[in-house]
Amino acid sequence: MTTSVREYPDRPIVGVGAVIIEGNRVLLVRRANEPLKGEWSIPGGAVEIGETLEVAIAREVREETGLEIDVGPMVDVLDRIRFDPAGRLMFHYVLIDFVCRPTGGTLACATDAAEAMWTPLMDLPQHGVADATISVIQKGFDRVRSGPWTPREVHWHSE
Repeated sequence: MTTSVREYPDRPIVGVGAVIIEGNRVLLVRRANEPLKGEWSIPGGAVEIGETLEVAIAREVREETGLEIDVGPMVDVLDRIRFDPAGRLMFHYVLIDFVCRPTGGTLACATDAAEAMWTPLMDLPQHGVADATISVIQKGFDRVRSGPWTPREVHWHSE
């Protein structure tokens, strides 16, 4: 059995999540890999060395869904900790979630997403979305409803 670099970490891994809202719908992806394999969640992933949070979230969304986004305000910070059956720490992420809006691209699954769909907030429980994720999504909708926001700047660095 092989393990990824992210399994059994010696320190928490910083991750980002995108609550992408369009009208009364939010974008969900079905995870193709652990953690959360097979579960519906928001797009996101680990921040890579040298990336800002904004660049990481824009990259992850583009890689997973094919969409371009504006990154808005932060909506939540939480831990995602999972233990294996023997009780050893298998995953530990510190997740920073942002509300976002689509600006271009075509929705298509890639990398870590097995499926993707737009769904109304009220339909989240029927898709088995975790309570913590529903809470984050609700905070994203609340932020959008509270008034307009200015996108955060995404500064891509050329290689």
